[in-house]
Amino acid sequence: MTSAFVPSKQSRIASPQELPAVDVAIVGAGIVGLSLACALRHSGLAIALIEATPYAPENTKGQAYALHQVSRYFFEWIGVWDKLLPHVQPFEVVQLSDGHSPLTVRFSPQDLGTEAVGYVGEHAAIAETLQSVLQSANNVTFYCPWRVVTNEVKGDRAELTLISGDPAAPKVAYLTTRLVVGADGGKSPLRQQMGIEPKGWQYGQSCVVATLDVTHPQPVIAYERFWPTGPMGVLPLPRNRYRVVWTLPHPEAQAVAALDDRAFLAKLQPYLDPQMADITAVSDRFIFPTQLMQVSSYVGDRFVVIGDAAHRCHPVGGQGLNLGLRDVWALAQQILATPSERLGDRPSLVQFHRQRWWQNALTLAFTDMLNRLFSNAWWPVVGVRRWGLWLLRTVSPLKHLVLRFMAGLLLPLPSDCKLPRAR
Repeated sequence: MTSAFVPSKQSRIASPQELPAVDVAIVGAGIVGLSLACALRHSGLAIALIEATPYAPENTKGQAYALHQVSRYFFEWIGVWDKLLPHVQPFEVVQLSDGHSPLTVRFSPQDLGTEAVGYVGEHAAIAETLQSVLQSANNVTFYCPWRVVTNEVKGDRAELTLISGDPAAPKVAYLTTRLVVGADGGKSPLRQQMGIEPKGWQYGQSCVVATLDVTHPQPVIAYERFWPTGPMGVLPLPRNRYRVVWTLPHPEAQAVAALDDRAFLAKLQPYLDPQMADITAVSDRFIFPTQLMQVSSYVGDRFVVIGDAAHRCHPVGGQGLNLGLRDVWALAQQILATPSERLGDRPSLVQFHRQRWWQNALTLAFTDMLNRLFSNAWWPVVGVRRWGLWLLRTVSPLKHLVLRFMAGLLLPLPSDCKLPRAR
């Protein structure tokens, strides 16, 4: 796999400098931003990809994502799935369980009519694959490390002010574009600059994440295990490893993450499925707080926000990145279907907002309901949810319906809009 590509010559400039104008400026070169650049790499549009922090695999904290079928179809649509497939782990079973109850629900490929229920990809592998694809994209210029400090609309263009280098004597550059895309993460400085306020709440929980090594090959199963303290996701990785996302109240999460390896594994083991044994090593632990967030509007003047910059949800069900990739798919098709002279006009951007906002809101509400229902020890709620799991296991149409929704296949796919495919 190739390493992160090197910033272009244009990004090593003296201050001040007027950069070549582009059609689309993507702010944020995470997976969402990289995916949009890949989707537009054959469009004939001039694309700028702007990132404040140089990429380094060690900074990804071993992040891994459950990729749903809709994300696979998106990566096929932009022509990178064949390159990604060697670096992801397909899983054929998702197993749901509630505490120590023997009642479990198992989802299989037959429930979706696919060869796998989903895939697990590590952040570094996905990002580096997308970067390697962009190496040959002549219409994409990468500016790193450059930070956007202002975004000002001037007629049919937006002008970005970029700074880089020593804060005491920064380099300054100006870049004009028809459309600015904010893909710079949940704390999105660009979103804040545009005055778009996020709405939502914190859950009072944090996720402790770690990677486990096991001695012997295990069944390739993704586990969603619900406990009164919060849900736990266990995702299979290549090379006999698992990624654990363990939701706990904030103080308990801090205490657990601070344990040494032996004490951490002793604390963790009772929460894992009994068939997961012979754990030989555990990675460093990382903590991130859980929250629900959605901005009221995804669009502004010549501006659109996508991915974590637009919405965040509880990690139960592994929806976060998948929602961001669906944003990319819808926005890329909108851009490809818009005449160049109208690119960035508000009417076309409003169509994107109307398509994605309510679909994301449904998923955010569903994950919120799951977390509140299962992070609860009150016995009437326990009885209701276990009755619900029994229904899922015994009523096949309901089981198929829930799985299709979680896999992103129940809501309309962006390709149903009959817009052009990425060429």
